[in-house]
Amino acid sequence: MDKLRIALVGAGHMGGLHAGKLASMPGVQVGAVIDVDGARAGTIAARCGARATTSLADGLEAADAAVVAVPTDAHAPVVRECLTRGLHVMVEKPMMASLDEADDAIALAREQRRVLQVAHIERFNPSFAAIRSRIGRPLFIDTERLAAFRLRGADVDVVLDLMIHDLDLALALVGNANASRVSACGFSVLTSGIDIANAYVEFDNGCVADLSASRVSQAPVRKLRVFQHDLYASADLQAGSVRYVSRGEAGVAQADEAYEAADALARQDEAFVAAVRGERDVAVTGGDGRRALELALTVGRLVRERLDRIEAMSR
Repeated sequence: MDKLRIALVGAGHMGGLHAGKLASMPGVQVGAVIDVDGARAGTIAARCGARATTSLADGLEAADAAVVAVPTDAHAPVVRECLTRGLHVMVEKPMMASLDEADDAIALAREQRRVLQVAHIERFNPSFAAIRSRIGRPLFIDTERLAAFRLRGADVDVVLDLMIHDLDLALALVGNANASRVSACGFSVLTSGIDIANAYVEFDNGCVADLSASRVSQAPVRKLRVFQHDLYASADLQAGSVRYVSRGEAGVAQADEAYEAADALARQDEAFVAAVRGERDVAVTGGDGRRALELALTVGRLVRERLDRIEAMSR
């Protein structure tokens, strides 16, 4: 196709970021920006030479593909409408609010023979890509993701907002292995939902992952540590650095690598466009998004069950 016409559904923070990246790509046209807030849609549309509309049907009319960046509870009906119309879709994480909704979207994309990509942006972080290329059989995965509180993203708990990034990275590292045992704890601090959480996941291939997430911290942190036989890799996903410690015949060796600031969002959106054009496989499939969602929902459920038990004991 000469010009890929993309409709942007959702003109919030992430929608605005996607609009800028897509509008700068050769051979791509942001045809419409769709949002229930017409003024907000107009602001984003003006930046990328698109038209603004509050009507989903109107905005999708002349599109080949759609990027969905609406609140999570609206993902299912919007994605279904896009796929039913024969559009390729990239949807922000978490891909859906429930597994049934995820299954429906995956089945519909398969039926329509359309791309369904989930926007797990950390997959496109060069520090993670470097570790993934070096790690063959992880034994232990340790992640820490801390952020200051913001209203954006507070429509879901910290597990679906932040931890799901690292759940997805862990699943990508263990490959086809499945979670065999999960334990979790967490607490509410500034919202009625979960603001701090820790999860301990055992996989059926023997790997273990320990994941922590907080959205009530002062300093942002995005750390990933992975251990396997004879190799330890530690990444600062925010700074773009990786340290490898390995053991060989000459003893223990340490190597530090740094990566220039890479635009992970641009890489992600470029990957979606390439998949739509048939130039590469889908980087993060609907099945990938479902696996991360299933594990995140399990963690959230376990945290809430524990909080309910604590509350019951205090009565």
